[in-house]
Amino acid sequence: MPTEEQIFRALGLIVVAAPLLLTIIMGLLTLASTPLGERASSRLCQLSTVIGLLASLGILGCMLAWGPRNVTVNLGEWVAVHEFHFSVKFIFDRLSVPFAILIFVLCGVIGGFATRYMHREPGYNRFFVLFSVFMLGMIITSLAGTIETLFTGWELVGVSSALLVAFFHERAAPVRNGLRVWIVYRVSDAALLTASVVMHHLHGHGDFQEFLGVGNGVSWPAGQVIGLDAQSTLLVGLLLLIAAAGKSALVPFSGWLPRAMEGPTPSSAVFYGALSVHLGAYLLLRISPLLDDSLALSLAVMTIGLVTAGFASFAGRVQTDIKSALSFASLTQVGLIVAEIGVGYFWEPLRYVALVHILGHACFRTLQFIRAPSLLYDYGTLENAIGSRLPAAGRGAWLPSATRTWLYRLALEKGYLDAWLGMLFVDPILGLLRLCDALERRWSGLFEGDPEQPAPVARPSSTIVAEAPPAKTLAGQLLEKSR
Repeated sequence: MPTEEQIFRALGLIVVAAPLLLTIIMGLLTLASTPLGERASSRLCQLSTVIGLLASLGILGCMLAWGPRNVTVNLGEWVAVHEFHFSVKFIFDRLSVPFAILIFVLCGVIGGFATRYMHREPGYNRFFVLFSVFMLGMIITSLAGTIETLFTGWELVGVSSALLVAFFHERAAPVRNGLRVWIVYRVSDAALLTASVVMHHLHGHGDFQEFLGVGNGVSWPAGQVIGLDAQSTLLVGLLLLIAAAGKSALVPFSGWLPRAMEGPTPSSAVFYGALSVHLGAYLLLRISPLLDDSLALSLAVMTIGLVTAGFASFAGRVQTDIKSALSFASLTQVGLIVAEIGVGYFWEPLRYVALVHILGHACFRTLQFIRAPSLLYDYGTLENAIGSRLPAAGRGAWLPSATRTWLYRLALEKGYLDAWLGMLFVDPILGLLRLCDALERRWSGLFEGDPEQPAPVARPSSTIVAEAPPAKTLAGQLLEKSR
């Protein structure tokens, strides 16, 4: 008769193994140039999703029946170099289990939808390969018990997301936007990797349970950071906040979210409207004991959440296509969720509110995204039923005309966030790198007897995205850079 521990371990391994085997099978067959047919790919995805979902529900049922609030599946240390240990460990608790169930449910829904939506599409097999990589990354991230494990899933989500944005690679715009998403994700990944190094340096390991004081009767969201002073806690927390901001498109990284809508509708629905955009908020929930240990960090989280919600609500009102409008609507809710997590410093039950907010919003937004292609038809049906046009909103009519025009332009250009990032961060870094390149060329030329070897012509960062003539005014420059 298997013990409770053996049953939990078996179910936990099935939860992770189901998407892993799906990724391996589809990836190997694609590399061997013998991809599965449409029906076989669809059934394999459905089988993997159903098995993972049943195993997750089994763990939830066993936890409710037998009482444990933390179940750990430790696969040991895979890399041990001096003081650095790469441990693979998964945690099943009140935070990760509902999120894993949500991932399997939404991936199953979107997988079924994509089977028909992508029918006879040239990139059908490529879509499902990236779909499987994304689902595996989301499951690993949501169940990660160490920051190294979390980083592995974090990277899989980032790679698959950027490639899906550039899915229609025969056109220039999706590739350009995919590159932009990839750059923002790199910043987020760099912050997470730095946080991992700092955690190992300060604490000797990256185990969340030991770092956050969870386990042995203490379960999420309770816990207490052990062995860190206030400055170190703030440093690690800020690095993780930057990582979460990049992944969830919080201000000032919000510009990539509408660009990500270049991908197919199923990927927009599940990746950016439902799951991927919540990953930053999930990370903040995972480190909630760290937030409880620093008032300044909690206030920073609350502030960035409220600013993001206000910005997204402002910019989303003037978007001219349904997917961009829905992306900003998602971002508004994500900002509110992040604000709830920050306010949880003062009242811990708000962390449960934030988790329920994530689950409900993800399901609702998925439904909206997959119905987006038929929205105009629905509007036409509604107008035919009422016999007239739908009434205009008419907000802001009391403002002067010039102010309304200025605000409209500001919202339409999404606050020029991309342009500001380019001017304040990208251009100085590019200038520094080009200066180093020029110095290296000069030194190389000196040794080769040609000290006047020409340096490459410096160009602003905006020319990477689009070649455009120089504008004369600041507003013109921002407008050109934002494109």
